[in-house]
Amino acid sequence: MKICFVTGTRAEYGLLYWLMRDIQKDPFFECQLIVTGMHLSPEFGLTYKEIEKDFKIDKKVEMLLSSDTPVGISKSMGLAQISFAEAYQELKPDLTVVLGDRYEVFSAVSAAMIARIPVAHIHGGEVTEGAFDEAIRHSITKMSHLHFTSTEEYRSRVIQLGEYPNRVFNVGAIGLENKKRLKLLTKEEFEKGINFELNKKNILVTFHPVTLENSTAEMQFNELLSAINELEDTHIIFTKANSDTDGRIINQLIDSYVSKNGQESISFTSLGQLRYLSGMQYVDAVVGNSSSGIIEAPSFKIGTINIGDRQKGRVKAESVIDCQPDKDSILKAFNKLYSNEFKLLLENIKNPYECTNTVNKIIREIKSSDLSDILKKTFYDLE
Repeated sequence: MKICFVTGTRAEYGLLYWLMRDIQKDPFFECQLIVTGMHLSPEFGLTYKEIEKDFKIDKKVEMLLSSDTPVGISKSMGLAQISFAEAYQELKPDLTVVLGDRYEVFSAVSAAMIARIPVAHIHGGEVTEGAFDEAIRHSITKMSHLHFTSTEEYRSRVIQLGEYPNRVFNVGAIGLENKKRLKLLTKEEFEKGINFELNKKNILVTFHPVTLENSTAEMQFNELLSAINELEDTHIIFTKANSDTDGRIINQLIDSYVSKNGQESISFTSLGQLRYLSGMQYVDAVVGNSSSGIIEAPSFKIGTINIGDRQKGRVKAESVIDCQPDKDSILKAFNKLYSNEFKLLLENIKNPYECTNTVNKIIREIKSSDLSDILKKTFYDLE
């Protein structure tokens, strides 16, 4: 069976890594890989070069224009769909596997639908009310045929969208396989790997634009930086925003902050999964609005300060502190983070996204699925 993976961002590739590796090793499968989006952009670190160390890239789909405006992103989506159609015609996969809710994935799945290629979708059914990813994710669900969700609640939502229950599987969050399988760095190795010493207190900051709000990125991120300025004995590790609308504004603010506060802060276009997850062992919190603070951070028994509406609606562990995107609200969240009561709570935190054998479950269901008559879908009505 020819399985074609599509990846457009550093984070998504890190989540798919172990599934791709295990499928590559399985003689039942032929593993294909299409790389697109930020992976091919010098601005975002040309991360396809890291992928090439692990996998053969079958196709590179150039799509990013030098613009993060709504018009630029829409044009990128159109360019991507044209190129994916050509790639599928050449590769002729039996199944396309995608993860998440990015606009690159929407283009890939739209082209697969027209080419009559079945799609397996990972992380469907989730809610992110502040981002247009919300609508993209549910649209991908309706164009997909096998569904692998990260919680039972999300499985129910995919079924609510009309997908048959026998094709919707709750397997847990695939990214947590990295924590189980990677040999994470020691504190000394991590500090050497990022060329930066940790302090008494440390935070990992990842903040992306809230894409359903008009031009709020600069204002909200400045509020976060103002709050960070109030912290004492704290070192800050920034990872930069992705290629969403206004992402460049955030990245410019990060560069400006680090240039003025180089002793206390450092920034990275991409830390990579190993350094990012290793860093979670030694920081007090993930701060910003990244899904990593919702899904991975609780498994490391650390806090998350989740700012604004980008992740609004997601299932969350008790270790996630929600706050508004203003300085006072963010500082209150930091006060809670460092309170004795919250530190005690972290000791017994349970991650709602954690399951066993996530990758093995996905592979088992793909192997046992009859793809010969899977394209014609009947809408499943709830009783």
